[in-house]
Amino acid sequence: MTKKEKAVIVCDRLEERYPDARCSLVYTKPHELMIAGRLSAQCTDARVNIVTKELFAKYQSIEDFANADIKDIERIIMPCGLYKTKAQSIVGMCQKLLEDFGGEIPKTIEELTTLPGIGRKTANLIMGDVHGLPAIVTDTHCIRICGRIGLSKSKEPAKVEQELRPIIPKERSSDFCHRLVMFGRDVCKARGEKCAECELCDVCTYFRSKQKV
Repeated sequence: MTKKEKAVIVCDRLEERYPDARCSLVYTKPHELMIAGRLSAQCTDARVNIVTKELFAKYQSIEDFANADIKDIERIIMPCGLYKTKAQSIVGMCQKLLEDFGGEIPKTIEELTTLPGIGRKTANLIMGDVHGLPAIVTDTHCIRICGRIGLSKSKEPAKVEQELRPIIPKERSSDFCHRLVMFGRDVCKARGEKCAECELCDVCTYFRSKQKV
């Protein structure tokens, strides 16, 4: 079985398990997803969603964030950690959106990653969820699960993205990554993985290696 064939099987089974693929970050406007993505660095999505409830109620537009008092942003987002750096990024990215992109969300990875605090992971999230374009979001769940299954070998996000792009069907790639997050929380956990409940065991390199021990 080729990696591409295995990838299609994994896509099919995860889609059957999770028919409704969705981003776990709560947002209503494109720039809110960008900000939530920045806040999610070294922080759980659940905590980000608690913090952004107040943040997005107070600052409702790109202009609001661009003109915000950084100290106030710091106060609100403090529970997410790295709050000083993240606050500067949030204000800086919104200022750059207004100055360089006319307040519009860029439609390429290259442009998105010119914004303060936006790396390839968040840029891919925007590409998939905002623009509906092919995207590979290499978060910790993606890296761990794809490595265990045998779809990728690296632990570096950019390299995992390069490994997955040729084998994951483009039109399914964004939803595939959302489903990996759900699957990583429910079954293929970092610790205490539930292999006995996993419908991917027969195609999983990690499971086969465990059986040989």
